[in-house]
Amino acid sequence: MCRRILFNINHRTIRSRWFFITILLVTIIIVILLAYRLSNIPQECLLGQNSFRKQNNINHNSSLERPVIFIGGMPRSGTTLMRAILDSHPLVRCGEETRVIPRILNMRVAWEKSNLEWSRLMAGGISEAMIDSAVRAFIYEILLNHNQYADVLCDKDPFVLKYATYISSIFSNAKFILLVRDARAVIHSVMTRKVTITGFSLLDYRQNLKVWNKGMEAMMDQCTQVGKDKCLPVYYEQLVLQPKNVIENILKFLNLTWVDSVLHHEELIGKKISLSKTEHSSDQVIKPINLDALTRWIGHIPSDVKSEIDTLAPMLKRLGYDTQSDVPTYGTPDQLVLDNMNELKKNAEFWDSKAKSYARQAPNDTRLFQNHTKHQPIL
Repeated sequence: MCRRILFNINHRTIRSRWFFITILLVTIIIVILLAYRLSNIPQECLLGQNSFRKQNNINHNSSLERPVIFIGGMPRSGTTLMRAILDSHPLVRCGEETRVIPRILNMRVAWEKSNLEWSRLMAGGISEAMIDSAVRAFIYEILLNHNQYADVLCDKDPFVLKYATYISSIFSNAKFILLVRDARAVIHSVMTRKVTITGFSLLDYRQNLKVWNKGMEAMMDQCTQVGKDKCLPVYYEQLVLQPKNVIENILKFLNLTWVDSVLHHEELIGKKISLSKTEHSSDQVIKPINLDALTRWIGHIPSDVKSEIDTLAPMLKRLGYDTQSDVPTYGTPDQLVLDNMNELKKNAEFWDSKAKSYARQAPNDTRLFQNHTKHQPIL
């Protein structure tokens, strides 16, 4: 009996000892594995961080490869019509004016113009390459996410062409369309539609001609500097008189295939094409391409201003406009435009009602945002 008891005690002791040894060995193995794992965590984190940075660089640098179109020109020169026409192409999306893109470009130029500010930036470790990379990323983010996705991104901000050479340096595949319009028509439109633009007056023709001349000269010089393969001047008068020929030339310049929808942008308003009710031209581009605004200025320029026009706005002659005739001839409309004019006359009540629905509203009018759907960012 005693032997059996002693045997059981010894057996249990041995089992307990082996259990303890097993637990100890397992613990040692776990500690060794954890130590090995912990020793590799910094390297793995670094690899993961590098991978994340690499992926971000790929997404960020993709902006350098994608084609981007910039539409500009003096205000009231047909830039909204031009962007609506391009928006009707299935591969392109311009959208409304961003307003912020010209501002960030103006800031970038102002920094470099100020020797003091530029030296402070450099002294603070903010290099020129860093600034340019940030500006490019900012512009690309706006273009990518302020409207629906498209293969070819596009920006329509009238004054963006003042910075064509700089934009071309940060967007290697950028192309520019510079809208050109008779200064007399531009100024008449500004004054009669009461469009407030920095530098322009609602009363002074002379001041407005000088402002137009300065702005147009700067944009044309920028267009010339980036070259014919990157910048295409488009005359508003020819765009509305001979749209098929002019748009064919534009699409060829942009390396885009022809689609008939570009001749009928009005059919896509409210569908693929969105218009802002804070922009002055929305109630005009709601209609098919027409000649309503082509010669409205005739008979409204004061005689004393007409006699000085070559001095006030020498760019008019440089651009090929007839400054001596009271009724200049811009050209002959094609059949499409004649048909559009007949349609507008035949259904005047319908088109006038449609235009009124897009009449400009004050930016603080809450009705503008009642049906607004926020665009989801593209990841």
